[in-house]
Amino acid sequence: MSIKIALAQINTVLGDLQKNLERHLELASEAESNKADILVFPELSLTGYSLQDIVPEVAIKPSIDDPVFSQLLQASNKIDLMVGFVEEDSRHRFFISAGYLSGGEIIHIHRKVYLATYGIFDEKRFLAAGETIRAFDTKFGRIGMLICEDFWHISSSYLLWLDGADHFLLQSASPGRGVTEEQIGSAEWVENINRSYAGLFTSFFAHANRVGFEDGLYFWGGATLYDPDGRLIAKGPYYEEALTYAEMEPTQIRRTRIRLPLLRDERQDITLRELERMRNHG
Repeated sequence: MSIKIALAQINTVLGDLQKNLERHLELASEAESNKADILVFPELSLTGYSLQDIVPEVAIKPSIDDPVFSQLLQASNKIDLMVGFVEEDSRHRFFISAGYLSGGEIIHIHRKVYLATYGIFDEKRFLAAGETIRAFDTKFGRIGMLICEDFWHISSSYLLWLDGADHFLLQSASPGRGVTEEQIGSAEWVENINRSYAGLFTSFFAHANRVGFEDGLYFWGGATLYDPDGRLIAKGPYYEEALTYAEMEPTQIRRTRIRLPLLRDERQDITLRELERMRNHG
């Protein structure tokens, strides 16, 4: 059974949970009416990116009792959702998080592990880093979620691959940086990474990036889906809001892995041994 995915690149309103929630529900309804199975939103889609001192004001403790999550969970009875938000834990630490919602339940939450702290980025000043990278089961198969800087580190996708992920859902708030002859440099870099990972890990890689201006940053959009052969299946426009639809065909994973049995031949024992050696001896 093919899986129809919708990738939402939206212009999030900084700090306005209610307005952003309304946009999420609107797009969830639109994607569901177009027979999509999964709708993926960008990083911090409910809050905006440049939060800084207002992080505590927009933070959510995700549950059915939260007024924002309760409405998203209701929408997830009709379409699975991946949303981005600031999560507050029981000890009042704050994380950049992604939630996967399905059938009125929170199936999995991923906390961003690699916080960007270079160039124009200063996430560690206001946010804590996550400490786990794990795949999870859904009615559409085993999925892995990563947030922006996470998927610039090959170890993140590698761990999810070993943990059984066949479909990778990536969200980002990636601003334009650098210019090449054909496109924005950061867009070219992200697309090259996602294309390479899809082929290396013989899996589907879906990516939703936000659009619009915010606090001097300009986000470029450009949603993509790459198949297990590293081929581009769908691509959203740059610089404008859009819903991009595409099909993921699970039988293609089987065909590709028969031809390229990289997962079968992976030597985890060697990887673990060499990592231990480097940790112990430098």
